Amino acid sequence: MPYRPPVSDYRFLMDHVAGFSDVAATDRFAEATPDTVDAILSEAAKMCQEVLAPLNRNGDLHPAYLENGVVRTSPGFADGYKAIAEGGWIGISASPESGGMGLPMTLTTAVNEMMASACLALQLNPLMSQGQIEALEHHASDEIKALYLPKLISGDWCGTMNLTEPQAGSDVGALRAKAEPNGDGTYAVSGQKIYISWADNDFSENVCHLVLARLPDGVQGTKGISLFMVPKFIPDADGNPGKQNDLRVVSLEHKMGLHGSPTAVMEYDGATGWLIGPEHGGMAAMFTMMNNARLGVGVQGIGAAEGALQHALAYAQDRKQGKAAGSGTIIEHADVRRMLTTMKADIYAARAIAMMNAVAIDMTTATGDAGWKVRAAFLTPICKAFGTDVGIDVASTGVQVHGGMGFIEETGAAQYSRDVRVTAIYEGTNGIQAMDLVARKLMDGGEAAFRLLEEIEQGAEAAKGTHPELADAVWQAAESLRETTEWLVEQSDLNQRFAGAVPYLRAFARVLGGHAHLAAALAGDATRTKLATFYIKRLLPEHTSLLAHAQEGADDLLAISADDLAA
Repeated sequence: MPYRPPVSDYRFLMDHVAGFSDVAATDRFAEATPDTVDAILSEAAKMCQEVLAPLNRNGDLHPAYLENGVVRTSPGFADGYKAIAEGGWIGISASPESGGMGLPMTLTTAVNEMMASACLALQLNPLMSQGQIEALEHHASDEIKALYLPKLISGDWCGTMNLTEPQAGSDVGALRAKAEPNGDGTYAVSGQKIYISWADNDFSENVCHLVLARLPDGVQGTKGISLFMVPKFIPDADGNPGKQNDLRVVSLEHKMGLHGSPTAVMEYDGATGWLIGPEHGGMAAMFTMMNNARLGVGVQGIGAAEGALQHALAYAQDRKQGKAAGSGTIIEHADVRRMLTTMKADIYAARAIAMMNAVAIDMTTATGDAGWKVRAAFLTPICKAFGTDVGIDVASTGVQVHGGMGFIEETGAAQYSRDVRVTAIYEGTNGIQAMDLVARKLMDGGEAAFRLLEEIEQGAEAAKGTHPELADAVWQAAESLRETTEWLVEQSDLNQRFAGAVPYLRAFARVLGGHAHLAAALAGDATRTKLATFYIKRLLPEHTSLLAHAQEGADDLLAISADDLAA
C-alpha cells in the first residue's frame, strides 16, 4: 500500500491550531513564508512517498548485520540515506553558517514525521545527527563546530549519542566510562556503551560519537560527567577521515522490531576524543541533544501511527466479510469504524501537541523569551510520552483491524507494532517523562500548567457560540485538570505525585487533544467537526478516571509488597 504524506494536516495545524504565524512573523524565521513552507512540505513528501516508503519492508526482512567489524545496512538504505542527505533534510533547522537551512523546528518536525511514517528504521539515523548538531551548536568550541557541523549537516558524516551502559540505564550517573587527558588537548576515552542506535553504517564517510565519560577528578553521579566527541575515523589536517580510532562495534542487538536500524554494543579502548563543553558539564550538553530528541521520538510514534492507520484503512476498504452494508467491506461494520476513527482522532491530537511543542521551541529560539522556553519544556514530556503511546496503541489497533491477517507477517501490519514499541522506552521511558512532568515541570508551582489551561478555557469560551456542547466538555475537562494540578503541587512527598504521574500526563494530553480538536471544529470543514465530535464525546471523557487515579497518591500502591505480587 503506498504511503500518502498528510501534508494538508500539517498546514492546517500550523495555520489554525499551533500558532505558526507567530513564528513566521519573527525576524529570525522571516524566510518561513507560506510559499517556502509549501515547497518544503511538498518536496519532503515526494521523497518520503517515492524513495523511503518502498524501503520499509526491506529493513524488516533484511536487517543490518555485522561483517568483519563493519555494519552492513539493509538493501536500499544507502540510496535512501543519500536522498535524505542530498535533499538537505538533515539540516533543515541547522545554522546557515554551517550549511543548514535555518528554518523553524516546526518544519523539521513535520518532515521527520513523514520520514518516520515512510521508514522509521532509516529515519532514526538523521534524527540522531540532528540531535548532535544541536548539541554542538550550543556547546562545542569554534574549532569543533567548523570541522564537524558542515559534515553532519551535509550528511557526509553521521552522528550518534552514547549514554547507556550495562549497569547505567536511566541512572546515567552510574556510568563507568572514563576519559584520561592525553596532554595535547585530546582525551583517551575508554568504556563500553550499549543500545547505540546507528553506531555504524556502510554509507557515510565517518560516524561521530558523542560519548559521556568521567574525567579522573569527576565526582560520582551526574555532576562528574563530561561529554566527548569520539569519531570513528580521526580527521586529518585537512579535515578528512584519517586513521581508524580505537573503538569498535562489539555486536548488534537482536531486537523485537526496527530491524533495519542497527543497535550496537560499542567498545572504546583509549579512543581519541575531544571535550565538548566544560569539564563535568556533560549532562547539560547532552540534555540539549536529548530534549529535541524527545520531541523527535514523540513524532516517530505519530509517524508510525500514521503509517499503521493508512495500512489498516486500505485493508478495511478492500476486505469483504460478513453482511456489511454499503460497499460490503469491513469498514461498514460499526466496530471497525470505531477502531479507525479512534486511530485518526488520536493521531490528530498527538500531532497537534507535537506542533505546539515545536512552535514553542521556535519562539524560544526567535525571541529568547523565558515564557516560551518554559512552555516548550512543559510540553516536551507530554509530546514524547503521548506521541509514542498513540503510536503503540494505533499500531496495535491496526493489527486488530486486519483480524487474523494482522497476525500474519506478510500483510506488514505487525511491523508497525514491532517497530514503534521501542519509542516508549528510548530517550527516557514514558514513566520517566511523566515523573519529570509532575516533579521538575511543576517546580514553578504549576504556573506553566495553569497558563496552558487558561488558553484551553479561553478557546472553549470562544467556541461556545457555535459548538456549545463540545466547548463545554473541553472547558469542564480543563477545570478538572486544574484541580488535580493544584492537588499535585500541594504534595511535598514526590512519591505521592509519582504514583499517579502516568495517568496525569495522559489526562493532560487528552485535554490538550480536546482543545486542538475544538479549534479544528471552529476553523475546519464538516469532516474535521465530525472527528472533533468523536474525540470530545468518546475519548476526552477518559480524563475523569485518569485524574481520579492521579489523586489517589502512593499509600495504597506502596502497601502492596513484592510478596503480594507473587502470591
